[in-house]
Amino acid sequence: MSDNFLNDEIFSNFEKSEKIFIETENSQYSFKKFNQLCNKIANFLLVSKIKANDRVLVKLEKSVICLAIYIATIRAGCIYIPVNTSYTPSEIDYFIENSQPSLFIANYESIKNISNKNIKTAQLENDLSGPFLEKIKSQKNIFEPIKRDKDDIASILYTSGTTGRSKGAMLTHNNLVSNTKSLFKIWKFSDNDILLHALPIYHIHGLFVAFNICLFSGAKINFLEKFELETVIKKLSKSTVMMGVPTYYTRMLQSQKLNHLLTKNIRLFISGSAPLLAETHKEFESKTGHKILERYGMTETNMNTSNPYDGERKAGTVGFPLPGINVRITNPKNGEKLGVDKIGMIEIKGDNVFSGYWKMKKQTNNSFTKDGFFVTGDLGKFSSDGYLSIIGRDKDLIISGGLNVYPKEVELLLDQNPNVKETAVIGVPHRDFGEAVVAIIVADNKKNLEIEIMNSIKNKLANFKKPKKIIFISELPRNAMGKVQKQRLRNIYKNLFD
Repeated sequence: MSDNFLNDEIFSNFEKSEKIFIETENSQYSFKKFNQLCNKIANFLLVSKIKANDRVLVKLEKSVICLAIYIATIRAGCIYIPVNTSYTPSEIDYFIENSQPSLFIANYESIKNISNKNIKTAQLENDLSGPFLEKIKSQKNIFEPIKRDKDDIASILYTSGTTGRSKGAMLTHNNLVSNTKSLFKIWKFSDNDILLHALPIYHIHGLFVAFNICLFSGAKINFLEKFELETVIKKLSKSTVMMGVPTYYTRMLQSQKLNHLLTKNIRLFISGSAPLLAETHKEFESKTGHKILERYGMTETNMNTSNPYDGERKAGTVGFPLPGINVRITNPKNGEKLGVDKIGMIEIKGDNVFSGYWKMKKQTNNSFTKDGFFVTGDLGKFSSDGYLSIIGRDKDLIISGGLNVYPKEVELLLDQNPNVKETAVIGVPHRDFGEAVVAIIVADNKKNLEIEIMNSIKNKLANFKKPKKIIFISELPRNAMGKVQKQRLRNIYKNLFD
């Protein structure tokens, strides 16, 4: 039998089981049925002449088929590249140009709009119709996985850069396997668990954390296409674990139905992808009796730290480093290691850390210290009892609704308007999204400019990157070196959405 590291380590325990693995509103998949679906898709990739190490770019709405494409891609020895479904054609063109995929799987509209007409495509519509499903029906449901070693690339996930160019983080088989096994253990997953899955599956949280843990543990998944409050409330009593972003929990708190009785079968609520407000943590505990477990992860590193399953879950912290992961705080100016309660750069080393950025050697080299630590760009501190707190972010990263927004990308588009003199894009606190994108603009002629600007970026930016508000001011605050003082702007407008 071929040795496919991720597939063998994560999925092999239950692939022949008749136990229900995934349940949607309309269907059920046993582990065996899901396994056979994965094999059919893997065979389709082979007959389509997709080879080991080839990239498969996927832009699809959330579905069981999409999950199966991920596993099939791994089994076929290829590299899986999921992208956010709200990305525009120009953004997708960049991903295609950069990753040079051998296959692009998307709906007709997305395929029609790509500039590279020579790339192989497979069409799957949002309602799960289309030629792709017809083609896989005729494939065999058995497949011999292609050999892959632990250091081979399993997936590339694109994360925006401060220059406006997205970077493809290369995640190895071992990155994903080591993290899955660690989280399985510390969060005490078992085949008795039922995960309420409302997350997207194009990033770390919904795919490599939530889905991989269930593959490995044999847990069942209550699979929702998206987060809808009433559906989530309805499914809570039939689940044992829920993973979400802070936005989910703030919205759940708005429901009159949320109480101790409704959540009595839940053993664990997990939050990540953005900071959880301490007040949300406390209010949720008051309403349900559950302390949300907050953890800290990144596209480049998977999960790094977690509040304890057994032990105090401290609001406003992200807990302790996971086993085998070294987390340190350093002085951003000289790299000197800092002590307790000292704020500095968070640096990470371990099997969870990615192997580098695809085709970006310089950016990769700049992201690691000489002794092999990844420089996260996040600022934080350790307390005397070992809990890590995230204080802020270097390079002004905004996390809105759990998704990364880099101001420079938005600013470059706003600056294209001839009436715009200067821009500064910042993130300010927002109860629902964690942070909202706000554009501060210096302009010559403000009349109708806000409408004009929003129309100009309509088809150039994904919705989560678009400013929730535009503010016009006479000049941007600057320091003695002429650098825009974004922290000052954040302080001025911190109560904008109160």
